[in-house]
Amino acid sequence: MHDGSRTSITVGRLLEPDAAALSLSLVAGQAGLAGRLTVPRIQKTGLAFTGHTSFLHSDRLQVFGASEINYLGTLDKKLQRSALEKICTHPVAAIAVTKGLAIPGSLSEVCEKTSVPLLATPLPSSRFFRLVTEFLERHLAPRTSIHGVFVDVMGVGILLLGKSGIGKSECALDLVRRGHRLVADDIVEVRKRIPDTVIGESSEMIQHHMEIRGLGIINIKDIFGISSVRERKRIELVANLVEWNERDEYDRLGLEERFYSLLDVEIPMVIIPVRHGRDMATLIEVMARDHLLRVQGHHSARVFQEKLARAIAAGETRADEAGEVE
Repeated sequence: MHDGSRTSITVGRLLEPDAAALSLSLVAGQAGLAGRLTVPRIQKTGLAFTGHTSFLHSDRLQVFGASEINYLGTLDKKLQRSALEKICTHPVAAIAVTKGLAIPGSLSEVCEKTSVPLLATPLPSSRFFRLVTEFLERHLAPRTSIHGVFVDVMGVGILLLGKSGIGKSECALDLVRRGHRLVADDIVEVRKRIPDTVIGESSEMIQHHMEIRGLGIINIKDIFGISSVRERKRIELVANLVEWNERDEYDRLGLEERFYSLLDVEIPMVIIPVRHGRDMATLIEVMARDHLLRVQGHHSARVFQEKLARAIAAGETRADEAGEVE
Protein backbone atom coordinates (compact mmCIF):
# COMPACT_ATOMS: atom_id res chain seq x y z
CA MET A 1 0.00 0.00 0.00
CA HIS A 2 1.25 3.48 -0.71
CA ASP A 3 0.44 6.49 1.43
CA GLY A 4 -2.48 8.61 0.36
CA SER A 5 -2.10 12.34 -0.06
CA ARG A 6 -4.21 15.12 -1.39
CA THR A 7 -3.89 15.28 -5.13
CA SER A 8 -4.43 18.02 -7.66
CA ILE A 9 -6.02 18.14 -11.09
CA THR A 10 -5.54 20.45 -14.02
CA VAL A 11 -8.20 22.97 -14.95
CA GLY A 12 -8.42 21.13 -18.26
CA ARG A 13 -9.91 18.10 -16.42
CA LEU A 14 -13.13 20.11 -16.06
CA LEU A 15 -13.54 19.86 -19.82
CA GLU A 16 -13.03 16.11 -20.15
CA PRO A 17 -15.85 13.61 -20.79
CA ASP A 18 -16.18 12.47 -17.17
CA ALA A 19 -16.98 16.09 -16.25
CA ALA A 20 -19.73 16.37 -18.89
CA ALA A 21 -22.37 17.02 -16.20
CA LEU A 22 -20.75 20.43 -15.59
CA SER A 23 -21.52 21.48 -19.19
CA LEU A 24 -18.40 23.65 -19.31
CA SER A 25 -16.89 25.08 -22.48
CA LEU A 26 -13.70 27.07 -22.97
CA VAL A 27 -14.13 30.72 -23.91
CA ALA A 28 -10.58 32.07 -23.51
CA GLY A 29 -7.24 31.46 -21.78
CA GLN A 30 -6.45 28.05 -23.25
CA ALA A 31 -2.78 28.49 -22.35
CA GLY A 32 -3.68 28.22 -18.68
CA LEU A 33 -5.50 24.86 -18.79
CA ALA A 34 -2.45 23.19 -17.23
CA GLY A 35 -3.01 25.24 -14.06
CA ARG A 36 -3.93 23.13 -11.06
CA LEU A 37 -6.83 22.95 -8.64
CA THR A 38 -5.94 21.48 -5.25
CA VAL A 39 -9.02 22.01 -3.07
CA PRO A 40 -12.68 21.13 -3.75
CA ARG A 41 -14.01 24.46 -2.53
CA ILE A 42 -14.96 27.13 -5.05
CA GLN A 43 -14.94 30.86 -4.58
CA LYS A 44 -17.21 33.79 -5.38
CA THR A 45 -15.13 36.80 -6.33
CA GLY A 46 -17.16 39.43 -4.46
CA LEU A 47 -15.02 42.21 -2.98
CA ALA A 48 -12.11 41.38 -5.26
CA PHE A 49 -13.73 43.67 -7.83
CA THR A 50 -13.03 46.61 -5.54
CA GLY A 51 -9.36 45.71 -5.20
CA HIS A 52 -9.50 43.46 -2.12
CA THR A 53 -7.74 40.49 -3.70
CA SER A 54 -5.77 39.22 -0.70
CA PHE A 55 -8.42 36.60 0.13
CA LEU A 56 -8.41 35.08 -3.36
CA HIS A 57 -6.93 31.59 -3.56
CA SER A 58 -4.82 30.71 -6.56
CA ASP A 59 -5.76 27.02 -6.38
CA ARG A 60 -9.54 27.45 -6.47
CA LEU A 61 -12.10 27.91 -9.20
CA GLN A 62 -13.62 31.41 -9.24
CA VAL A 63 -17.30 31.60 -10.19
CA PHE A 64 -19.03 34.60 -11.77
CA GLY A 65 -22.80 34.48 -11.47
CA ALA A 66 -25.46 37.09 -12.18
CA SER A 67 -24.27 39.36 -9.34
CA GLU A 68 -20.71 39.53 -10.64
CA ILE A 69 -21.66 39.98 -14.30
CA ASN A 70 -24.26 42.63 -13.45
CA TYR A 71 -21.73 44.49 -11.31
CA LEU A 72 -19.21 44.51 -14.15
CA GLY A 73 -21.94 46.01 -16.33
CA THR A 74 -22.20 49.02 -14.00
CA LEU A 75 -18.53 49.92 -14.54
CA ASP A 76 -17.14 51.89 -17.44
CA LYS A 77 -14.75 49.95 -19.66
CA LYS A 78 -11.62 51.36 -18.04
CA LEU A 79 -12.68 50.47 -14.48
CA GLN A 80 -14.02 47.13 -15.64
CA ARG A 81 -10.73 46.16 -17.24
CA SER A 82 -8.73 47.41 -14.25
CA ALA A 83 -10.81 45.32 -11.82
CA LEU A 84 -10.48 42.21 -13.95
CA GLU A 85 -6.73 42.64 -14.39
CA LYS A 86 -6.27 42.84 -10.60
CA ILE A 87 -8.14 39.56 -10.21
CA CYS A 88 -6.49 37.68 -13.07
CA THR A 89 -2.96 38.75 -12.18
CA HIS A 90 -3.44 37.77 -8.52
CA PRO A 91 -3.40 34.99 -9.97
CA VAL A 92 -6.41 32.67 -9.99
CA ALA A 93 -6.66 29.14 -11.40
CA ALA A 94 -9.71 29.71 -13.61
CA ILE A 95 -13.00 31.59 -13.89
CA ALA A 96 -16.37 30.00 -14.67
CA VAL A 97 -19.41 32.03 -15.73
CA THR A 98 -22.76 30.39 -14.95
CA LYS A 99 -26.35 30.57 -16.27
CA GLY A 100 -25.27 31.09 -19.87
CA LEU A 101 -24.77 34.78 -19.08
CA ALA A 102 -23.37 37.08 -21.74
CA ILE A 103 -19.63 37.42 -21.12
CA PRO A 104 -18.20 40.96 -21.30
CA GLY A 105 -15.57 41.35 -24.01
CA SER A 106 -13.11 42.77 -21.50
CA LEU A 107 -13.33 39.58 -19.41
CA SER A 108 -12.45 37.41 -22.39
CA GLU A 109 -9.62 39.74 -23.40
CA VAL A 110 -8.06 39.90 -19.92
CA CYS A 111 -8.29 36.13 -19.44
CA GLU A 112 -6.65 35.51 -22.81
CA LYS A 113 -3.90 38.02 -22.02
CA THR A 114 -3.17 36.59 -18.54
CA SER A 115 -3.67 32.91 -19.54
CA VAL A 116 -6.48 32.43 -17.02
CA PRO A 117 -8.93 29.86 -18.42
CA LEU A 118 -12.38 31.38 -18.85
CA LEU A 119 -15.13 28.75 -18.81
CA ALA A 120 -18.86 29.04 -19.37
CA THR A 121 -21.79 26.83 -18.39
CA PRO A 122 -25.54 27.14 -18.97
CA LEU A 123 -26.22 25.67 -15.52
CA PRO A 124 -27.65 27.93 -12.80
CA SER A 125 -25.14 28.85 -10.11
CA SER A 126 -26.66 26.72 -7.35
CA ARG A 127 -26.66 23.55 -9.44
CA PHE A 128 -23.18 24.23 -10.81
CA PHE A 129 -21.81 24.80 -7.28
CA ARG A 130 -23.13 21.41 -6.18
CA LEU A 131 -21.95 19.47 -9.22
CA VAL A 132 -18.48 21.00 -9.44
CA THR A 133 -17.94 20.57 -5.69
CA GLU A 134 -18.91 16.88 -5.94
CA PHE A 135 -16.60 16.44 -8.93
CA LEU A 136 -13.66 18.12 -7.19
CA GLU A 137 -14.21 16.24 -3.92
CA ARG A 138 -14.19 12.97 -5.82
CA HIS A 139 -11.00 13.73 -7.74
CA LEU A 140 -9.09 15.66 -5.06
CA ALA A 141 -9.73 13.36 -2.11
CA PRO A 142 -6.74 11.65 -0.45
CA ARG A 143 -6.14 8.34 -2.22
CA THR A 144 -4.23 5.14 -1.88
CA SER A 145 -4.29 1.59 -3.23
CA ILE A 146 -4.08 -1.63 -1.27
CA HIS A 147 -3.57 -5.28 -2.11
CA GLY A 148 -6.72 -7.16 -1.12
CA VAL A 149 -10.23 -8.15 -2.14
CA PHE A 150 -13.28 -5.99 -1.50
CA VAL A 151 -16.81 -7.40 -1.29
CA ASP A 152 -20.30 -6.18 -0.45
CA VAL A 153 -21.87 -8.68 1.94
CA MET A 154 -25.47 -7.90 2.93
CA GLY A 155 -24.81 -4.22 2.31
CA VAL A 156 -21.64 -4.20 4.44
CA GLY A 157 -18.39 -3.33 2.68
CA ILE A 158 -15.76 -5.84 3.84
CA LEU A 159 -12.11 -5.57 2.84
CA LEU A 160 -10.34 -8.95 2.83
CA LEU A 161 -6.62 -8.73 3.61
CA GLY A 162 -3.94 -11.39 3.94
CA LYS A 163 -0.80 -12.62 2.30
CA SER A 164 -0.83 -13.85 -1.29
CA GLY A 165 -2.29 -17.35 -1.59
CA ILE A 166 -4.21 -17.25 1.71
CA GLY A 167 -7.53 -17.65 -0.15
CA LYS A 168 -9.00 -14.14 -0.38
CA SER A 169 -10.20 -14.48 -3.96
CA GLU A 170 -11.60 -17.97 -3.41
CA CYS A 171 -13.51 -16.71 -0.37
CA ALA A 172 -14.87 -13.78 -2.39
CA LEU A 173 -15.87 -16.14 -5.23
CA ASP A 174 -17.84 -18.29 -2.78
CA LEU A 175 -19.54 -15.16 -1.43
CA VAL A 176 -20.50 -14.07 -4.96
CA ARG A 177 -21.91 -17.56 -5.60
CA ARG A 178 -24.11 -17.05 -2.52
CA GLY A 179 -25.54 -13.80 -3.90
CA HIS A 180 -23.15 -11.18 -2.54
CA ARG A 181 -21.23 -8.73 -4.71
CA LEU A 182 -17.63 -8.20 -5.77
CA VAL A 183 -16.27 -4.67 -5.74
CA ALA A 184 -12.57 -5.25 -6.41
CA ASP A 185 -10.06 -8.09 -6.60
CA ASP A 186 -6.29 -7.88 -6.15
CA ILE A 187 -5.92 -4.08 -6.12
CA VAL A 188 -8.45 -1.94 -4.27
CA GLU A 189 -8.39 1.77 -5.04
CA VAL A 190 -9.30 3.73 -1.92
CA ARG A 191 -10.26 7.38 -1.51
CA LYS A 192 -11.26 9.32 1.55
CA ARG A 193 -14.52 11.16 1.82
CA ILE A 194 -14.33 13.89 4.43
CA PRO A 195 -14.52 13.60 7.38
CA ASP A 196 -14.14 9.89 8.18
CA THR A 197 -15.39 7.67 5.38
CA VAL A 198 -13.29 5.64 2.96
CA ILE A 199 -14.61 4.39 -0.36
CA GLY A 200 -13.16 1.38 -2.18
CA GLU A 201 -13.39 0.59 -5.87
CA SER A 202 -11.62 -1.35 -8.57
CA SER A 203 -9.27 0.14 -11.12
CA GLU A 204 -10.91 0.43 -14.52
CA MET A 205 -8.51 -2.03 -16.13
CA ILE A 206 -9.40 -5.01 -13.90
CA GLN A 207 -12.96 -4.04 -12.93
CA HIS A 208 -15.29 -7.07 -12.53
CA HIS A 209 -12.36 -9.47 -13.01
CA MET A 210 -10.93 -11.95 -10.53
CA GLU A 211 -7.82 -14.13 -10.56
CA ILE A 212 -8.38 -17.70 -9.37
CA ARG A 213 -5.32 -19.96 -9.25
CA GLY A 214 -5.87 -22.87 -11.60
CA LEU A 215 -8.62 -21.08 -13.55
CA GLY A 216 -6.87 -17.84 -14.41
CA ILE A 217 -8.70 -14.56 -14.97
CA ILE A 218 -12.49 -14.76 -14.89
CA ASN A 219 -15.13 -12.06 -15.43
CA ILE A 220 -17.54 -12.14 -12.50
CA LYS A 221 -20.10 -9.93 -14.25
CA ASP A 222 -20.22 -12.17 -17.32
CA ILE A 223 -20.47 -15.40 -15.31
CA PHE A 224 -22.84 -14.39 -12.50
CA GLY A 225 -24.64 -11.36 -13.98
CA ILE A 226 -24.83 -7.64 -13.33
CA SER A 227 -26.18 -8.11 -9.80
CA SER A 228 -22.93 -9.84 -8.73
CA VAL A 229 -20.79 -6.71 -8.95
CA ARG A 230 -20.84 -3.07 -7.93
CA GLU A 231 -18.52 -0.21 -8.81
CA ARG A 232 -17.75 1.21 -5.37
CA LYS A 233 -18.67 0.82 -1.72
CA ARG A 234 -17.86 2.27 1.66
CA ILE A 235 -15.26 0.19 3.53
CA GLU A 236 -16.86 -0.64 6.89
CA LEU A 237 -14.99 -3.74 8.09
CA VAL A 238 -11.61 -5.34 7.55
CA ALA A 239 -11.17 -9.12 7.71
CA ASN A 240 -7.49 -9.98 8.07
CA LEU A 241 -6.99 -13.59 7.02
CA VAL A 242 -3.97 -15.25 8.67
CA GLU A 243 -2.61 -18.79 8.68
CA TRP A 244 -3.75 -20.81 11.70
CA ASN A 245 -0.99 -21.17 14.28
CA GLU A 246 -1.59 -23.35 17.33
CA ARG A 247 0.80 -21.20 19.36
CA ASP A 248 -1.14 -17.99 18.73
CA GLU A 249 -4.01 -16.76 20.87
CA TYR A 250 -7.16 -15.76 18.99
CA ASP A 251 -10.13 -13.80 20.27
CA ARG A 252 -12.68 -16.35 21.50
CA LEU A 253 -15.31 -14.03 22.93
CA GLY A 254 -15.39 -11.17 20.44
CA LEU A 255 -14.63 -8.53 23.07
CA GLU A 256 -11.29 -7.38 21.66
CA GLU A 257 -11.52 -4.26 19.52
CA ARG A 258 -8.98 -3.98 16.72
CA PHE A 259 -8.78 -1.32 14.04
CA TYR A 260 -7.08 -0.95 10.70
CA SER A 261 -5.93 2.56 9.79
CA LEU A 262 -6.68 3.53 6.21
CA LEU A 263 -6.14 7.14 5.12
CA ASP A 264 -6.22 8.12 8.81
CA VAL A 265 -9.63 6.50 9.27
CA GLU A 266 -9.86 3.73 11.89
CA ILE A 267 -11.87 0.80 10.52
CA PRO A 268 -12.97 -2.13 12.75
CA MET A 269 -10.86 -5.20 12.00
CA VAL A 270 -11.30 -8.90 12.77
CA ILE A 271 -8.41 -11.38 12.55
CA ILE A 272 -9.64 -14.69 11.10
CA PRO A 273 -7.31 -17.70 11.23
CA VAL A 274 -7.48 -19.86 8.11
CA ARG A 275 -7.03 -23.62 8.09
CA HIS A 276 -8.30 -26.59 6.10
CA GLY A 277 -11.99 -27.29 6.69
CA ARG A 278 -13.02 -23.80 7.83
CA ASP A 279 -15.83 -22.31 5.73
CA MET A 280 -14.41 -18.82 5.28
CA ALA A 281 -17.37 -17.48 3.28
CA THR A 282 -19.77 -18.45 6.07
CA LEU A 283 -17.51 -16.76 8.63
CA ILE A 284 -17.48 -13.56 6.56
CA GLU A 285 -21.29 -13.68 6.30
CA VAL A 286 -21.59 -14.06 10.07
CA MET A 287 -19.11 -11.21 10.50
CA ALA A 288 -21.37 -8.99 8.37
CA ARG A 289 -24.52 -10.03 10.27
CA ASP A 290 -22.84 -9.39 13.62
CA HIS A 291 -21.74 -5.94 12.41
CA LEU A 292 -25.30 -5.09 11.44
CA LEU A 293 -26.47 -6.13 14.92
CA ARG A 294 -23.81 -3.95 16.54
CA VAL A 295 -24.88 -0.98 14.42
CA GLN A 296 -28.38 -1.50 15.85
CA GLY A 297 -26.97 -1.52 19.37
CA HIS A 298 -26.85 -5.27 20.04
CA HIS A 299 -23.36 -6.57 20.92
CA SER A 300 -23.65 -10.35 21.33
CA ALA A 301 -20.28 -10.80 23.08
CA ARG A 302 -21.00 -8.08 25.62
CA VAL A 303 -24.49 -9.44 26.30
CA PHE A 304 -22.95 -12.86 26.96
CA GLN A 305 -20.27 -11.35 29.21
CA GLU A 306 -22.88 -9.49 31.25
CA LYS A 307 -24.99 -12.65 31.53
CA LEU A 308 -21.95 -14.62 32.68
CA ALA A 309 -21.03 -11.95 35.22
CA ARG A 310 -24.55 -12.04 36.67
CA ALA A 311 -24.45 -15.84 36.88
CA ILE A 312 -21.11 -15.78 38.69
CA ALA A 313 -22.34 -13.08 41.06
CA ALA A 314 -25.51 -15.07 41.79
CA GLY A 315 -23.45 -18.23 42.41
CA GLU A 316 -21.20 -16.41 44.85
CA THR A 317 -24.24 -15.03 46.68
CA ARG A 318 -25.77 -18.51 47.04
CA ALA A 319 -22.46 -19.86 48.33
CA ASP A 320 -22.22 -17.09 50.91
CA GLU A 321 -25.81 -17.73 52.05
CA ALA A 322 -25.10 -21.46 52.40
CA GLY A 323 -22.02 -20.71 54.50
CA GLU A 324 -24.03 -18.48 56.83
CA VAL A 325 -26.63 -21.25 57.37
CA GLU A 326 -23.94 -23.75 58.36
